Amino acid sequence: MGVLADAAIDAGGRVVGIIPEHLIRAEVGHGKVTELIVTGTMHERKATMFARAEAFVVLPGGPGTLDETFEILTWRQLGLHDKPVVVCDLGGYWTPLTTLIDHMIRRRYVRPNFRSFFSVVSTVGDILPELARLPAARRPTRVDRV
Repeated sequence: MGVLADAAIDAGGRVVGIIPEHLIRAEVGHGKVTELIVTGTMHERKATMFARAEAFVVLPGGPGTLDETFEILTWRQLGLHDKPVVVCDLGGYWTPLTTLIDHMIRRRYVRPNFRSFFSVVSTVGDILPELARLPAARRPTRVDRV
């Protein structure tokens, strides 16, 4: 996340950091973010990110990325939002995830329309064109619904 923040700042972009209080004490926060929001809990962090986002882009990551990805997809499945979700499958990183989701659909643990809740691109350069292609969220969302 730090590398992405640095690149965005270096390119003249605005970066908002959202971090729970307990991680501020445990980690070194990014000192150059445009805006830093400190939340009380991880749940508040995710709810704040959700409320402020117009779309979600999933880059390669670890357990936290998986947690946030499935939470946002589950919220979409439950009808809590219809914001675009784009998975960037750099070098096939997320292929096992999409294979697992397709397996869950085949085994009837997940409805087939779940696959329509996100799109997959192969390169970082494909992200913005994909977001432009996708419809924007059509109904307002409220963080207290989540």
